[in-house]
Amino acid sequence: MEWLGPEEWQAVALSLRVSFWATLAGLPLGVFVAYALARWSFPGKQILNGIVHLPLILPPVVTGYLLLLTFGTRGPVGSLLQEIGIVFAFRWTGAALAAGVMSFPLMVRAIRLSIEAVDPKLEQAAATLGASRMWVFVSITLPLILPGIIAGAILAFAKAMGEFGATITFVSNIPGETQTLPTAIYAFLQVPGGEGSAMRLVLVSVVVAMSALFLSEILARRIARRVAGI
Repeated sequence: MEWLGPEEWQAVALSLRVSFWATLAGLPLGVFVAYALARWSFPGKQILNGIVHLPLILPPVVTGYLLLLTFGTRGPVGSLLQEIGIVFAFRWTGAALAAGVMSFPLMVRAIRLSIEAVDPKLEQAAATLGASRMWVFVSITLPLILPGIIAGAILAFAKAMGEFGATITFVSNIPGETQTLPTAIYAFLQVPGGEGSAMRLVLVSVVVAMSALFLSEILARRIARRVAGI
């Protein structure tokens, strides 16, 4: 990374940090929601499915504005969190929240498809032998859907790395605090002579995205073979 300047490297490092925490924080909820949508029947299931996938349909700026209204310092949730020292607006934590919300649908979809591919008879057989629901999930379902979980997490990470609209609307574009790769590219393109820096960051974005896709394929195949006993 020696060919990157200090400000460029700062944007790359912050993007990696934001994407990592956005993915890690969203993964447990993503597995739970994916399992609920794939296996459970309950009132409002279609509404939940619609809410989960809403960030894919709404303009990212709208999502960012809704986050600002909700988690801003004057928002209903943000004002309560501020009292205990948790602030999202115009902080890197807010960038992670925005990236997590925008990448959540991709994570849930990948995990849900992997759960739906598991034969329910395997889970039912374990349950008839006296296993609890939690133990059935841990011992039967989880190993089988692990490739989907990894693929969903890596895709979510790549999506979080490229999130722009919701991030810049919710937390602005503050160098060193909320300026991620996409917002840094945008900022460099707005100043004379910034095209070189923008192009270097574009190359970094392409390399990270392609690496994430290749890694998800490799890990998913290896784990699938191990689960199948090949």
